[in-house]
Amino acid sequence: MFKQILIPTDGSTTGNKAVKAGMKFARELGASVTGYYSLESIQPQVYGEGYILDASVFSDLEKRAKQVGESYIAAMAKVAAAEGVPFKGVVAKAPTPYEGIIAQAKKNKCDAIFMSSHGRRGLANLLLGSVTQQVLTHSKVPVLVYR
Repeated sequence: MFKQILIPTDGSTTGNKAVKAGMKFARELGASVTGYYSLESIQPQVYGEGYILDASVFSDLEKRAKQVGESYIAAMAKVAAAEGVPFKGVVAKAPTPYEGIIAQAKKNKCDAIFMSSHGRRGLANLLLGSVTQQVLTHSKVPVLVYR
């Protein structure tokens, strides 16, 4: 069925449950997994009287975000090893998380995406948006949503 599955994570409790379920799913299918964490581009903000944060602040923020992403991928690698699933991790910058997920699925020739949904409804979904909904809308490969 599926041979290469992309499992994106945001490091949340819900995301971690999906990672564990996705690794078990991959093991049952004999599939390999690409783990993915999306680094969002940090946009400069203009404060007060035209004050913009120093470039070194942005560099430091991006460095820290990458370290966080790498720690999430390392945690995924441990789950994959425990399940005996071949694993490759990717931390990459993307314009938006959903675009990064879809791009990585294509780049890594994944034939499925296995991801969590936070289950927001109504106003919370409208205000916070849904990465999962965007992936479902734009993906060309099947998306399995874990709740």
